[in-house]
Amino acid sequence: MKFFSIFILSLIFISCGASVAVDYDKEVDFNSYKLYNFYPSIQSGLSQIDDKRIIRIADSLLASKGFIKSETPQVFVNFYADETTSRSKNTVSIGVGGGGRNMGVGVSGGIPIGGKTINQQLTIDFVDSENDKLIWQAIAEGEYKERSTPEQKEAYYLSVIQKVLKKYPPKVK
Repeated sequence: MKFFSIFILSLIFISCGASVAVDYDKEVDFNSYKLYNFYPSIQSGLSQIDDKRIIRIADSLLASKGFIKSETPQVFVNFYADETTSRSKNTVSIGVGGGGRNMGVGVSGGIPIGGKTINQQLTIDFVDSENDKLIWQAIAEGEYKERSTPEQKEAYYLSVIQKVLKKYPPKVK
């Protein structure tokens, strides 16, 4: 029984959070890129507050990987998001049923609880600044509550960007 409980909890934690897909140019030597900057005019589709949040988090994580922010970068970083809103998947169900002698009748309904959820697809591009060529791209899919506090949004973006940058540079085989 203890094993079953641990297994169920593991499944819940694995299913939470962002999933990340990565694509890159196999002919690029990613170790030669050390200087970066963001595009001067990012059109992310997010609020200015979220843009600043993402840039601050990415700056910190890129610096920890040995990258240097420069006015003459080797790589431009771009990001943009697509968002949709959905109702909470959590519901409280109410049911009425009856039956007897091989016959049954039932009525059921679900009442949504909790607020709406923002489903977000965040794309982060690394573009070679010399020839304006996309060399690496990550697409992260995640979700957060519509009424998230600034601290919750900060934690969400930190988690997503950590997962994205964990896959950079790619492990070339």
